[in-house]
Amino acid sequence: MRKKVIAGNWKMNMLPNEAISMITELTPLVKDTENEVVLCVPYTDLFYSLLTAQGTNIKIGAQNMHYEEKGAYTGEVSGKMLKSIGVEYVIIGHSERRQYFNETDETVNKKIKTAFENNLKPIVCVGETLEEREAGKAFEIIENQTQKALNGLTEEQVANTIIAYEPIWAIGTGKTATSNDANEACKKIREKIVEIYGQNVAERVIIQYGGSMKPENAKELLSMSDIDGGLIGGASLKAESFANIVNCK
Repeated sequence: MRKKVIAGNWKMNMLPNEAISMITELTPLVKDTENEVVLCVPYTDLFYSLLTAQGTNIKIGAQNMHYEEKGAYTGEVSGKMLKSIGVEYVIIGHSERRQYFNETDETVNKKIKTAFENNLKPIVCVGETLEEREAGKAFEIIENQTQKALNGLTEEQVANTIIAYEPIWAIGTGKTATSNDANEACKKIREKIVEIYGQNVAERVIIQYGGSMKPENAKELLSMSDIDGGLIGGASLKAESFANIVNCK
């Protein structure tokens, strides 16, 4: 059975002192969970978060990285830099990165390959807009994004890639796909992986749902057959609400 991975995406929130306080409060609330607990924090919080989470079951991730190892890329951070301080996970291709910072399927693919070169675990985001969904193109979009993201990866790398299905229209809006709709989309992603890499690989891939998952709907979403966790935005900023999601069985 696939282990559930509950990852918080703090986005551009939390100063270092707030990160320390939040992780300190969260630690006893999630210490007994069987699920993997991840917090993807801003760059300025990484070092403090790693120190605070030492000796706990909370893993720390970044929200982005460049695909080059070093060079004239002002304002960017490399996978090698992240790994050097002990980061384990990195979000790649979040819709906000695609929308505001011109990320493409091609740069997402490059970043995934670089993540594996640096022994980082990628959480790769795919998802459709409201217009695409209403036009009946949702599955086509997410299958295409999945195929392009995984292009050129080995079977073992694919099996160790976490894919987060995030319907763009549900991110930060309070709207949530129904549990059946969310599961159907995750199932389509897995079927695309079966088509390219085979059943054995696809069965190992963790597919999260992201898009206004909160304590009120987490249990139902996480009980679905093809939803293996969540990428949590707003609800990950408070220890109690995030712990409620993490502790869902």
